[in-house]
Formats: sequence, structure tokens, C-alpha cells
Amino acid sequence: MSDNEMDEDVLETTDEKRQESKRIFINNVDTYNGRNLSKFLSKCVVGASLEGGEEEAGNEEENGGGEIKKENTYNIYGTVKNSEEYQQPDFVTEIISNQNKEELLEQLMECDVIIYDIIHEPDQVDEACWAISTLNSQAEKIDKPKIFILLSTVMTWAKTKPADPEDPDIPFTEEDFRRRKCHPSYKEHLAAEKTVIKFGKSNKKKLTTYVVCAGLLYGQEENILHYLFKSAWHNNDLCLYGNGKNILPTMHINDLAAVIQNIADQKPKARYIVAVDDSKPTLKQITKAVSKNLGSGKVKPVAKEDALLNKEITQSDFDMISIDLKMDAAFIKENMQIRWVAENGFVENVQKIIKEYKTSRNLIPFKVCILGPPGVGKSTIAQQLAQHYKVHHIHIKDVINQAIENLNKFAKRTENETEKLNEDGDAEVDQEEEEEEEEEEQPDLSELDAINENMESNNGRLDDQYVIKFFKERLMSKPCQNQGFILDGFPKTREQAQALFEPDEQEEEAGEENGSDEEVTKFNKTISPEIIIKLDASDDFLCKRIMNLPEKLVQDTHNTEDGLTRRLSEYRDLNNEDNSVLNVFEEDFELDVIKLGAELVEEDKSFLHKNLVDLIKSNYMKEPRNYGLSSAEKAELKRIEIEQRLLKERQEREERERLEAEEAIERVKKQTEWNEKLEQIKKEEVEYLETQSIPLRNYLMTHVMPTLTKGLIECCKIKPDDPIDYLAEYLFKNNPQVD
Repeated sequence: MSDNEMDEDVLETTDEKRQESKRIFINNVDTYNGRNLSKFLSKCVVGASLEGGEEEAGNEEENGGGEIKKENTYNIYGTVKNSEEYQQPDFVTEIISNQNKEELLEQLMECDVIIYDIIHEPDQVDEACWAISTLNSQAEKIDKPKIFILLSTVMTWAKTKPADPEDPDIPFTEEDFRRRKCHPSYKEHLAAEKTVIKFGKSNKKKLTTYVVCAGLLYGQEENILHYLFKSAWHNNDLCLYGNGKNILPTMHINDLAAVIQNIADQKPKARYIVAVDDSKPTLKQITKAVSKNLGSGKVKPVAKEDALLNKEITQSDFDMISIDLKMDAAFIKENMQIRWVAENGFVENVQKIIKEYKTSRNLIPFKVCILGPPGVGKSTIAQQLAQHYKVHHIHIKDVINQAIENLNKFAKRTENETEKLNEDGDAEVDQEEEEEEEEEEQPDLSELDAINENMESNNGRLDDQYVIKFFKERLMSKPCQNQGFILDGFPKTREQAQALFEPDEQEEEAGEENGSDEEVTKFNKTISPEIIIKLDASDDFLCKRIMNLPEKLVQDTHNTEDGLTRRLSEYRDLNNEDNSVLNVFEEDFELDVIKLGAELVEEDKSFLHKNLVDLIKSNYMKEPRNYGLSSAEKAELKRIEIEQRLLKERQEREERERLEAEEAIERVKKQTEWNEKLEQIKKEEVEYLETQSIPLRNYLMTHVMPTLTKGLIECCKIKPDDPIDYLAEYLFKNNPQVD
């Protein structure tokens, strides 16, 4: 057989193994594990891992660039933990309700691969056991073979004793899984593992089961280790709970997803698989790596008992970071094709992991530069923007003062340490600890004398070489690289801009390696601003504005009439059309500059340039890129909100009571007036009736009563049988008006 024929046979075999799109069920796709597993698997072509991972890699890169999803990929179906707030992403095909077990079972019967994650979801243990037992009991109804994968945790190994007590450093592997002893809080997880393994032996042709024992997961937006990343991003010293010498078995979340992909594609013979990377880092090493590469570089020891005082750490998280366990993923290394994200572990790949963390949580630093003539309002606007977006306001005076202050502090500390060493020459020093504390680069004290001499010779001003150096150090600092910065009126000249933002050696080397990518070497992208705002106004307007400022704001500043005129003249000379700072950004660096012209600036009569600030927020900077309000700030806002609500309720109640009292008084007043009017009306009515009755009485007294009286007398005398008839007859006969 020729080589070509063999290649064709291989391709045909591979095509047979590669199938059409498959349905994967994942529980709780809105959690850290479920979301990242779903996102990864939705990009994987069915059977790609059988080809050595090449197509998988290409697929991930293409979809990572936002291109159209490939055909024959896994379709994700899943449940959610919090259905009210969940918005279904593109990588999830359908959300399934788990409220009705019968409907859920119907969906599970339609899926090819069923994944139940119980690592951080103990409430899902019962559902996972129900799912596997029900599928096993209804195996005769299963049309096509199914794979059931239980994602468990290394906490089910937490109390396992070494096979060889004389050599406890030998790591555990899958071969030891029958000897595993769990953490007291993970007995249900261990029982679930055994249940899944047991049911996998009943109907092997129709239902294949696996237990994947995953290490402590990291990567993307972070989960267990998030408390370290968040604290470091906020430039706080990291807490090391205990001595930190315990070994943590770890695994990147995407590498775990790759293991699951291999299981779905290959259906390996091993039913219990350990998923950990090659590293065996201690908690201390992980903490220091995060602190050094993301935070202040400082770690402070804290008693284990105080760990739960940190609101970012739950009891289960604390149990996991307290584990001390050496594990080796022997089966994965020997039998699976994995395109590793972090095969060498957390510490070796910490820079990549930090980048993932920032990108996943949209913690991309704002880098802004606000330029313009003196008095135009740069500092006022920069302060408000910095406060709103929680970035660092960088002003030249503050940068220089802080840099010199740091040099003086370091010089004094060095002097004190030298004296102490001379006095205690025989004292034992822990060299390892000293080296760890001195890992960060220390300032050069020889510069301090040169800086002081330079300032004395220049009437208190510093040469550009020192100013540029201080600015670079400040912009490269972790706070500015984490949260971002707003440059206030600097650089002032073309030369300063070129010197400040020139590419560093690493970027130049990267540009040379890329060859065709010329933009890499144009400027230092790490510290160069992404948003450049140019404010402008006429000199007359600026002079009038400064002259109208309160004296306390102008006192001891350059904003006097002579000082402002001089500074405006210098600014105009340094920023003409042919030679200005803007030329560097627009022509040399090819960056866009937002120009807010004199007409717009001069028309803004709002307090503290609020209209301009709102314009920049809404049109250019837009939404903040940070964690939002801290817990303390949220509590303060909630307190203020409650106080305002109570105040409003009290005012409304007082106003309601006042109105009710006024209404009651008005009601009594009106009732009194009504009663008085009623009495008056009655009196007038009586008088009116009496007045109207006089003619009738007169008539009766004159014409009726005399005759009636006589008739009654006659009636009494005669006493007729019918007095009424007699009286009527009498009145008729004796009526004086009848002729």
C-alpha cells in the first residue's frame, strides 16, 4: 500500500470518528465552572482532540477573535442557579428548567454528554445522584450511548494517608482512588463519586460514567483565589493565612474543560481521572506571585482563625486553600491530547492568568491625558473624572514631591538598618526572608544628591530627565497599571512627550521579531494614553476667569496676573501649529485627539465645568472599568439612602398631620358656621311663616270662628245623633258670606 493510500485511510478513519454536533448538558451554566466550561466546549469541534488538538487550537483562536462559530461543535444545554438575573449568552443553546424532574429527564435523555458539577455546588449532589440513578434505571429507553461526567473535587482526598509513610512526598494518582479519605465536609461528594462509578458498571454499552477529580480551579475571572486578585488589584497587602507551606493541587479552568473534551471524544477506559497541572505550589508561593505581579508585592501573615473575617472568603473556600495534598495527573499526561493553558501551573503562568483576570472582569485601566493652556480647567476636570472612574490623578507637582519623598525615606531607612547591623553584628538573620523582602527593585540613592543639586541650580525646578524618569516610574507602578491614570497637563512639550512615551526595550524587540508590525515600536503602549483630550480657550477669557477667582485660591500660586500672562505666553510658544505636544500624538503615534475648542469651553458656565465633565463621561470615557462601589461605599450609600427615606417619610408624615389638623380645624369652623346659618334660616322661616299666617288668622277670626263657636254651642245644647253632620249643616246655613 502506498503512502498516499495510507493517508487517505487515516483521513477516512478520522472522518468516521468525527461526528455531527453533539448535545452537552451542564448544570448551573451561570456559575464560574459552568460558564467557563460551556464557553470552552461550545467552541470545540466534535472529535477534534482525536487529531492531536490542532484543529481544537485553531477553532479556539478563530472564535476567540470573534469570528463565526464552526460547524459540528458541541451544543450546550444547561440549567441555571439564578434564573431571574441570568441573560442567556450566545454559547448556550438552550436553558433547561430543573424545577420539574420529568421535563429535566426528557432533556437529559436527548443529550449525548451529561456533566454535573458538584465542586462548589453541594446542593447539586442530590440532583446529580438522582440523574445518574434515573438514567441507569431507564437504560432500556436510551437510543444512543451516553456519557455521564461528575466533576468532583480533590477535597475528597483531603485526609488520605500516604501509601508509604516513610516517603510521604510521593504524589497520589488515579491508582490510589480506592484509598481516598475525604474532608469531613465533603462526605456527600465522596458518596456521589462512588454512586456514579457503581452505576457506570451496570449498562456500559448505553451509559458510560466518569468521575473527574479537579484541583483548585483558577483562571478567567477567578473563583477560589479571587480574594487574592481583588485585594492585589486594589493595591493592598495580601494576607497569608497560616504559614502558607501547604501544597495546593491546582488546575486552570480551561485545561479542565480540555480534559472533559477529551473524555467526550475518546471515551477512555479509566473511569476515575485526576485533573491537576504539573505544579505543586504552596499557598505562600501563589500569594506572593499574585502580590508581586498584580499588587504591592507585600504579603502579611495572618492567623488562620481570622480568615473568615474576610467577607470575600467562604468556609468552603477556606477549606480548599487549607488543603495540603500532592497529586499527579498520570492518566491525562499519558493518554490525552490537551492544548494546555497552564501545564506548568499557576506561578509559572501568573502573567497570563492576570491578563485573563483583567480581561474577564473588564478591569482594563483607563489611560487619559488632559492638555490645554493654564487656567482652562484641566485639574478641575481631571479631579472629577479621577474620582468618578476611581483612577489616579497624576499632576507634575505631586509626582516630583512623592518621588523625592520616597528617596529620602529609603535613604533614612537604609541608614537606620546599617546602624542596626553594626550594633547587632552577631544577630542571626534569616537570609531567605531578607532576600524575599528585597525582591523588588530599590531606588538608586546616588541620584538623590544629584537631584538636590539640580534643583538648587535651577531655582527649585528639575531638569526634564529627572521629571521624565519620575513620571515613567509612576505610570509603570501597579496602581496606575491596575486602575489607570489621568495625566494632568503633562507632557507640556513635544520633547517631553517623545521621551516619556518612547518604546521600551521589550517592545522594540517585539517589533523586530514581528517585522511587519511597525506600530509596536512607535510608542510605549503600556503607559501611553488611550484618550487624549485637548481643552482650549482664548487668552482674554482665561485671564478674566483667573481674575474672578477667590483670593484664597490664587494666593501662593502662579495664577497672578503677571504669572498667568507669562505662562500663557510660554504655552503658546511651545504649542504652535508646527510644533506641539499634539503633533506627537497625532503624527508620530497616529493617535486620535479629542479637541474641545474655545467655543465649547467658554460656553460652559456650569459649576466646576460639570457640563464638560458630563460630555467626556458620556461620549468618550463612558462606563467605569472597575469593581464599582466597595462594600463600605455601598453600605454608606445604603445608610444615606435609608436616612433620606426616613427623613422623607417623617416630613411627609408631619406634613400629612399638619394638613389633617388644619382640615379638622377648618371642618369644625365650617360646621359651626353651618349650624349658625341653619339656626338663622330656621328663625327666618318661623318668622316668615308667622308673617304669612296673619291674613289667614284674621280671616278665620272674623268670618269663621264666631259662626263655628255658635255652632259648637248649639251642638252641645241639642246633642244630635251625628254632631259632625249637624255642625256642617249649621255652618252652611249660618255662613255670613252666603246670601
